[in-house]
Amino acid sequence: MASTKSSYATPKWWKEAVVYQIYPSSFQSHPGATSGWGSIKGITSRLSYLKSLGVDVVWSSPIFKSPQADMGYDIADYKQIDHRYGTLEDVDELISELKKRDMKLMMDLVVNHTSNEHPWFLESKSSKDSPKRDWYIWKKPKHINADGTPEPPNNWSQILGEANSTWNYDEETGEFYLALFTPEQPDLNWENPDVRNAIWDVMHFWMRRGAAGFRMDVINLISKVPGYPDAEVTLGEGHKYQPGMKYFVNGPRLHEYLQEMYREVLSKYDTITVGEMPGVSDEKEILRTVGANSGELRMIFIFDLVDIDKPNVRMALKEWDVKEMKSIITKWQKVMQENDGWNSVFIENHDNPRSVSRYADDSDEWRTKGAKLLALMQTTLGGTLFVYQGEEIGIRNAPTSWPIEEFKDIETINYWRKCNELYKNDSDQLAHGRKVIDMKARDHARTPMHWDAAENAGFCDPGVKPWMRVMDDYKTINVEAQMKTNDSEDLSVWQFWQRGLHDRKEHADVFVYGEFQELDPQHPKVYAYTKTSQSGERWLVVLNFSGDEVEWAMPAELKVELWPCSNYVKGHVEKPKKSTIPLQPWEGILGKCK
Repeated sequence: MASTKSSYATPKWWKEAVVYQIYPSSFQSHPGATSGWGSIKGITSRLSYLKSLGVDVVWSSPIFKSPQADMGYDIADYKQIDHRYGTLEDVDELISELKKRDMKLMMDLVVNHTSNEHPWFLESKSSKDSPKRDWYIWKKPKHINADGTPEPPNNWSQILGEANSTWNYDEETGEFYLALFTPEQPDLNWENPDVRNAIWDVMHFWMRRGAAGFRMDVINLISKVPGYPDAEVTLGEGHKYQPGMKYFVNGPRLHEYLQEMYREVLSKYDTITVGEMPGVSDEKEILRTVGANSGELRMIFIFDLVDIDKPNVRMALKEWDVKEMKSIITKWQKVMQENDGWNSVFIENHDNPRSVSRYADDSDEWRTKGAKLLALMQTTLGGTLFVYQGEEIGIRNAPTSWPIEEFKDIETINYWRKCNELYKNDSDQLAHGRKVIDMKARDHARTPMHWDAAENAGFCDPGVKPWMRVMDDYKTINVEAQMKTNDSEDLSVWQFWQRGLHDRKEHADVFVYGEFQELDPQHPKVYAYTKTSQSGERWLVVLNFSGDEVEWAMPAELKVELWPCSNYVKGHVEKPKKSTIPLQPWEGILGKCK
């Protein structure tokens, strides 16, 4: 457990908060809207629903003015709302309605880059002599090729399309600008103090308007290694450009910038902050950001678990097993507990496929059990819990029968284009490429929310075409049906989540703050652990991550008083109180220890 000087178990509202992530284009439209997009008014109309589930903080992916090259993560004005979603007044009403329910709003802060239509960039691009020229990262060509084409300053590959360079040539000024994600998302130059001050101004604007904090998009990419060296060759033959993560993930001035952010903005408010920090797994480096006294951020998203099937780029596949999954979760539970840091608990977001399809079995037979198994795990782990829209009803990945045209995400489109360019005559490679999309495309998390069995799943008015296809199974998997489930024997996925969130709050001293201890780490199918409060109250969690019936041997020193929760039955489950515990496929149980 953490040392006696640790503040790990010191209660804070943001530690106990349940955060619900909304992908605004796909959450809820409002009556009369014809765009087929979700809206801020739509979010406001569902606040009572979120409150009944057990949500405290609503985090919306970006709703700012944007050309939508990357679904709003390309911002053209940080202080205006995109017309697709509504107005500033709609946001004010959302914040007011949240406050009435004792809930809060967390904004999505995207400040590694802007849109190429942001006035800052337009001014920067206008001339080499522009006062804002060095608000972005401009470099001369490495050289001019024999055919007259300029060569990019280095070989870094674009994050959302690794076949392309991160550098984009501007004919007018004869220089390249850096855009790590897409050409439409030029990177800001954080070396410039004027850029940082402009960002602090944006943050103050939203905090004063009533936001409770920020989720910070790829915040650990804001500092680049000076000199912009070439990346090592890690991709196979035929790849001109290479992942340059080594030179822009947790760069040399990152902590300096985060501490300045805390000093200038965050320390002046009672905030919730979480940094999206891909590509970093080093314990010491992460604790520099989330340690209780770091003066940087409350927590970050650690991607080891959602990257479990990632070799070196996201759109690829790697084999993994339950023991590896267990070791990742256990590692970070222990690291934060023993070093006075703080975890975020999540397995879904807008950038990852559906968890029941990824970590369990999304077949009709086992989807419900698998979704509840994952809910039981998450609601009993230490850290701030993040739930992604649709996770609470067990939405799964889009079916493999969908034609490729249904996939809208820029990463998927770029990846499929690359596959067809490299492997146009290789049916096996193309089939593998489609498999990668079916398993990992970001689109899976972005299909419209299933509210009911009506046309368009209740997401938008009948007769309106949603911006993205609604899942085919919405008539059987939807909020209304699951909230109304009245089965004397079992709970729906939604009801199980609601109960789990209630239990987590009622027993926060155990599930949020309690000491985590894994049992039987070598078991190939069962994940078992105890959570123990400072007063000595202990609970046992046993999860069968397999489609097989298995037996799990309980340690002799443990004695269970009762098993009050199972993903198979509504109330208490009859299981042995000691020795060997039989588990059904994908079964999860929660025991109160003596």
